[in-house]
Amino acid sequence: MAWQDTWLRISDALGWRWSAIAQRIEGRLSNSRGEWVRQVMDETTRRHVAGLPYAGMSALEISGDKWKSFGFRQYQSADFDTFDICERPLALEAYDIVIAEQVLEHVLWPYRAARHLHQMLKPGGVLVVTTPFLVLVHECPVDCSRWTALGLKHLLAEGGFELSAIETGSWGNRTCARGSLRRVPRYVPWYHTLQNDPYYPMVVWALARKTGAVAMPEARR
Repeated sequence: MAWQDTWLRISDALGWRWSAIAQRIEGRLSNSRGEWVRQVMDETTRRHVAGLPYAGMSALEISGDKWKSFGFRQYQSADFDTFDICERPLALEAYDIVIAEQVLEHVLWPYRAARHLHQMLKPGGVLVVTTPFLVLVHECPVDCSRWTALGLKHLLAEGGFELSAIETGSWGNRTCARGSLRRVPRYVPWYHTLQNDPYYPMVVWALARKTGAVAMPEARR
């Protein structure tokens, strides 16, 4: 859009001054809701999990406790510093859902990690994965890999998931991508757009099911 191109030219001309202005707008004149880049990704994965029979599911979250209060029947968190997903599965066929958000980009052996994610799920279990793409390198303690939606789908297929049982998506925005070169912008609803530009994917996600004959618990109503 013409006005967006004009806006970007103004932003480039102002340089670091624009970054300071944007921070003031975001921090003082509005109510921010977390990182701009995560909005669509987080809503998509939350909506997907909410549509599952999660009240009867055992869950494992790798590196974090964001989903701790979601309402799973059983919940376990494995810290990234103490559990090496490349070395081994935590347990075999033990979980109805495994959530690995912003994890795979930090592992040295992603194909091994994908295989272990598959092994930890019960037949019929669900995997939720999110990763960055067009974002700054962030070493925690290392930053190794990036995948497009297609690349992530085939990574999980190499790990044992059937291609037909994997759904992937991505979100990106040129303005958000350029703004993220300097910092991680906070999301301001009246100020930022969530319009997706497929040529500038910033985050990628995958929702995969381990094929098997075991039925999931009845959906929560």
